Amino acid sequence: MPGKVLVEVKNVSKKFAVASGDYTALKEISLQILSGQMVAIVGKSGSGKSTLLNMLTGIDYPSDGSVMINGAEIHSLDESRLATWRGANVGIVFQFFQLIPTLSILDNILLAMDFVNVIAKKERKQRALDLLELVGIAGHANKLPAALSGGEQQRAAIARALANDPPMLIADEPTGNLDSHTTRDIQNLFEQLSQKGKTVVVVTHDDISSSGYDRVLTLKDGMLATEEALP
Repeated sequence: MPGKVLVEVKNVSKKFAVASGDYTALKEISLQILSGQMVAIVGKSGSGKSTLLNMLTGIDYPSDGSVMINGAEIHSLDESRLATWRGANVGIVFQFFQLIPTLSILDNILLAMDFVNVIAKKERKQRALDLLELVGIAGHANKLPAALSGGEQQRAAIARALANDPPMLIADEPTGNLDSHTTRDIQNLFEQLSQKGKTVVVVTHDDISSSGYDRVLTLKDGMLATEEALP
Protein backbone atom coordinates (compact mmCIF):
# COMPACT_ATOMS: atom_id res chain seq x y z
CA MET A 1 0.00 0.00 0.00
CA PRO A 2 1.20 3.55 -0.67
CA GLY A 3 2.84 5.22 2.30
CA LYS A 4 4.60 8.51 3.01
CA VAL A 5 4.90 11.43 0.61
CA LEU A 6 8.00 10.67 -1.46
CA VAL A 7 7.65 13.42 -4.08
CA GLU A 8 6.35 16.94 -3.55
CA VAL A 9 6.26 19.33 -6.48
CA LYS A 10 5.28 22.91 -5.58
CA ASN A 11 4.32 25.52 -8.16
CA VAL A 12 6.90 24.36 -10.70
CA SER A 13 7.16 26.30 -13.93
CA LYS A 14 9.71 25.89 -16.69
CA LYS A 15 10.47 28.42 -19.39
CA PHE A 16 12.79 28.03 -22.35
CA ALA A 17 14.28 30.87 -24.38
CA VAL A 18 13.41 30.46 -28.06
CA ALA A 19 13.81 32.72 -31.06
CA SER A 20 10.29 34.15 -30.67
CA GLY A 21 10.71 34.76 -26.91
CA ASP A 22 10.09 32.66 -23.81
CA TYR A 23 8.26 29.37 -24.22
CA THR A 24 6.57 28.04 -21.07
CA ALA A 25 6.72 24.23 -21.01
CA LEU A 26 5.32 23.84 -17.47
CA LYS A 27 2.92 26.19 -15.70
CA GLU A 28 2.69 26.10 -11.90
CA ILE A 29 2.55 22.33 -11.51
CA SER A 30 1.87 21.10 -7.96
CA LEU A 31 1.50 17.44 -7.01
CA GLN A 32 2.43 14.77 -4.50
CA ILE A 33 3.37 11.14 -5.08
CA LEU A 34 3.36 8.60 -2.28
CA SER A 35 5.89 5.85 -1.80
CA GLY A 36 4.75 2.65 -3.47
CA GLN A 37 2.40 4.36 -5.90
CA MET A 38 2.38 3.54 -9.61
CA VAL A 39 1.62 6.74 -11.51
CA ALA A 40 1.04 7.28 -15.23
CA ILE A 41 1.68 10.66 -16.83
CA VAL A 42 -0.21 11.09 -20.08
CA GLY A 43 -0.87 13.87 -22.58
CA LYS A 44 -0.32 14.85 -26.17
CA SER A 45 3.09 15.54 -27.62
CA GLY A 46 4.33 18.91 -26.34
CA SER A 47 2.12 18.83 -23.23
CA GLY A 48 5.12 18.93 -20.89
CA LYS A 49 5.41 15.26 -19.88
CA SER A 50 9.13 14.82 -20.50
CA THR A 51 9.89 18.24 -19.05
CA LEU A 52 8.13 17.21 -15.86
CA LEU A 53 10.17 14.03 -15.71
CA ASN A 54 13.32 16.10 -16.11
CA MET A 55 12.26 18.07 -13.06
CA LEU A 56 11.74 14.87 -11.04
CA THR A 57 15.14 13.44 -12.00
CA GLY A 58 17.09 16.68 -11.61
CA ILE A 59 18.17 16.51 -15.25
CA ASP A 60 16.79 20.03 -15.68
CA TYR A 61 15.96 22.87 -13.31
CA PRO A 62 12.63 24.66 -12.84
CA SER A 63 12.39 28.35 -13.61
CA ASP A 64 10.17 28.70 -10.54
CA GLY A 65 8.98 26.43 -7.77
CA SER A 66 10.58 23.52 -5.95
CA VAL A 67 10.86 19.73 -6.10
CA MET A 68 11.34 17.76 -2.89
CA ILE A 69 12.09 14.03 -3.23
CA ASN A 70 12.81 11.69 -0.36
CA GLY A 71 13.60 14.60 1.92
CA ALA A 72 15.91 16.48 -0.46
CA GLU A 73 15.13 19.70 -2.30
CA ILE A 74 16.98 18.43 -5.32
CA HIS A 75 17.50 21.63 -7.25
CA SER A 76 19.34 23.21 -4.33
CA LEU A 77 22.14 20.65 -4.75
CA ASP A 78 25.26 21.40 -6.77
CA GLU A 79 26.00 19.22 -9.81
CA SER A 80 28.24 16.78 -7.94
CA ARG A 81 25.84 16.26 -5.03
CA LEU A 82 22.90 16.06 -7.43
CA ALA A 83 24.58 13.29 -9.45
CA THR A 84 25.25 11.34 -6.26
CA TRP A 85 21.69 11.91 -5.04
CA ARG A 86 20.22 10.83 -8.39
CA GLY A 87 22.25 7.62 -8.48
CA ALA A 88 20.98 6.56 -5.07
CA ASN A 89 17.39 7.79 -5.23
CA VAL A 90 16.08 7.58 -8.80
CA GLY A 91 16.32 4.79 -11.33
CA ILE A 92 15.73 6.07 -14.88
CA VAL A 93 14.46 3.91 -17.73
CA PHE A 94 14.67 5.37 -21.24
CA GLN A 95 12.70 4.53 -24.37
CA PHE A 96 15.87 3.61 -26.26
CA PHE A 97 17.47 1.61 -23.39
CA GLN A 98 20.79 3.55 -23.31
CA LEU A 99 22.80 0.44 -22.48
CA ILE A 100 26.54 0.68 -23.11
CA PRO A 101 26.98 -1.48 -26.23
CA THR A 102 30.53 -2.64 -25.52
CA LEU A 103 29.72 -3.96 -22.03
CA SER A 104 27.87 -7.15 -21.17
CA ILE A 105 24.44 -6.86 -19.58
CA LEU A 106 25.97 -7.83 -16.24
CA ASP A 107 28.71 -5.21 -16.55
CA ASN A 108 26.16 -2.52 -17.44
CA ILE A 109 24.52 -3.13 -14.07
CA LEU A 110 27.81 -3.38 -12.17
CA LEU A 111 28.95 -0.06 -13.65
CA ALA A 112 25.85 1.65 -12.23
CA MET A 113 26.77 0.29 -8.79
CA ASP A 114 30.42 1.32 -9.15
CA PHE A 115 29.41 4.87 -10.04
CA VAL A 116 27.22 5.43 -6.97
CA ASN A 117 29.13 3.20 -4.52
CA VAL A 118 26.28 2.52 -2.09
CA ILE A 119 26.25 -1.26 -2.54
CA ALA A 120 29.15 -3.09 -0.88
CA LYS A 121 31.66 -4.32 -3.48
CA LYS A 122 31.43 -7.94 -2.35
CA GLU A 123 27.64 -7.87 -2.85
CA ARG A 124 27.48 -6.24 -6.28
CA LYS A 125 27.82 -9.21 -8.63
CA GLN A 126 25.24 -11.30 -6.78
CA ARG A 127 22.87 -8.34 -6.60
CA ALA A 128 23.23 -7.78 -10.35
CA LEU A 129 22.50 -11.45 -11.03
CA ASP A 130 19.51 -11.32 -8.69
CA LEU A 131 18.14 -8.29 -10.55
CA LEU A 132 18.52 -10.04 -13.88
CA GLU A 133 16.64 -12.98 -12.39
CA LEU A 134 13.94 -10.56 -11.20
CA VAL A 135 13.41 -9.16 -14.70
CA GLY A 136 13.58 -12.58 -16.32
CA ILE A 137 16.83 -12.45 -18.32
CA ALA A 138 19.38 -14.07 -16.00
CA GLY A 139 20.48 -16.32 -18.87
CA HIS A 140 21.68 -13.29 -20.85
CA ALA A 141 24.00 -11.84 -18.18
CA ASN A 142 27.19 -12.23 -20.20
CA LYS A 143 25.79 -11.18 -23.57
CA LEU A 144 26.26 -7.79 -25.22
CA PRO A 145 23.10 -5.67 -25.59
CA ALA A 146 23.01 -6.18 -29.38
CA ALA A 147 22.46 -9.91 -28.84
CA LEU A 148 19.17 -9.25 -27.03
CA SER A 149 15.74 -8.38 -28.38
CA GLY A 150 14.25 -4.97 -27.72
CA GLY A 151 12.13 -6.30 -24.88
CA GLU A 152 15.11 -8.05 -23.31
CA GLN A 153 17.20 -4.88 -23.55
CA GLN A 154 14.44 -2.94 -21.83
CA ARG A 155 14.36 -5.52 -19.05
CA ALA A 156 18.13 -5.11 -18.73
CA ALA A 157 17.68 -1.34 -18.55
CA ILE A 158 15.13 -1.78 -15.75
CA ALA A 159 17.55 -4.04 -13.86
CA ARG A 160 20.24 -1.37 -14.24
CA ALA A 161 17.83 1.31 -12.99
CA LEU A 162 17.26 -0.81 -9.87
CA ALA A 163 20.98 -1.43 -9.31
CA ASN A 164 21.34 0.86 -6.29
CA ASP A 165 17.90 0.06 -4.82
CA PRO A 166 16.43 3.54 -5.39
CA PRO A 167 13.03 4.30 -3.84
CA MET A 168 11.70 5.60 -7.17
CA LEU A 169 11.75 4.34 -10.75
CA ILE A 170 11.03 6.84 -13.53
CA ALA A 171 10.40 5.68 -17.09
CA ASP A 172 9.98 7.86 -20.18
CA GLU A 173 7.98 6.00 -22.85
CA PRO A 174 9.66 2.71 -21.87
CA THR A 175 7.49 0.60 -24.17
CA GLY A 176 7.34 2.97 -27.14
CA ASN A 177 9.47 0.65 -29.29
CA LEU A 178 7.99 -2.65 -28.13
CA ASP A 179 5.25 -4.90 -29.44
CA SER A 180 1.99 -5.26 -27.54
CA HIS A 181 2.91 -8.56 -25.86
CA THR A 182 6.27 -7.27 -24.63
CA THR A 183 4.63 -4.00 -23.58
CA ARG A 184 2.26 -5.92 -21.34
CA ASP A 185 5.17 -7.88 -19.84
CA ILE A 186 6.99 -4.64 -18.98
CA GLN A 187 3.80 -3.14 -17.50
CA ASN A 188 3.40 -6.27 -15.35
CA LEU A 189 6.98 -5.90 -14.17
CA PHE A 190 6.37 -2.29 -13.14
CA GLU A 191 3.26 -3.40 -11.27
CA GLN A 192 5.24 -6.06 -9.41
CA LEU A 193 7.86 -3.48 -8.42
CA SER A 194 5.16 -1.13 -7.15
CA GLN A 195 3.61 -3.90 -5.10
CA LYS A 196 7.03 -4.46 -3.51
CA GLY A 197 7.17 -0.80 -2.44
CA LYS A 198 8.90 0.96 -5.34
CA THR A 199 7.39 4.21 -6.50
CA VAL A 200 6.97 3.93 -10.28
CA VAL A 201 6.31 6.97 -12.49
CA VAL A 202 5.78 6.31 -16.19
CA VAL A 203 5.22 8.64 -19.13
CA THR A 204 3.22 6.59 -21.58
CA HIS A 205 0.94 6.57 -24.61
CA ASP A 206 -0.15 3.00 -23.90
CA ASP A 207 -3.60 1.88 -22.84
CA ILE A 208 -3.53 2.15 -19.05
CA SER A 209 -7.02 0.84 -18.33
CA SER A 210 -5.73 -2.50 -17.03
CA SER A 211 -2.10 -1.75 -16.26
CA GLY A 212 -2.08 -1.55 -12.48
CA TYR A 213 -1.67 2.22 -12.16
CA ASP A 214 -2.91 3.88 -8.97
CA ARG A 215 -3.18 7.33 -10.52
CA VAL A 216 -3.18 9.05 -13.88
CA LEU A 217 -1.90 12.61 -14.30
CA THR A 218 -2.96 14.27 -17.54
CA LEU A 219 -0.94 17.23 -18.78
CA LYS A 220 -2.23 19.73 -21.30
CA ASP A 221 -0.33 22.80 -22.53
CA GLY A 222 2.11 22.53 -19.63
CA MET A 223 -0.58 22.37 -16.97
CA LEU A 224 -1.95 19.55 -14.84
CA ALA A 225 -5.33 19.24 -16.54
CA THR A 226 -6.75 16.27 -14.64
CA GLU A 227 -5.77 13.81 -11.97
CA GLU A 228 -7.58 10.51 -11.68
CA ALA A 229 -7.31 7.78 -9.07
CA LEU A 230 -7.83 4.36 -10.60
CA PRO A 231 -9.67 1.56 -8.79
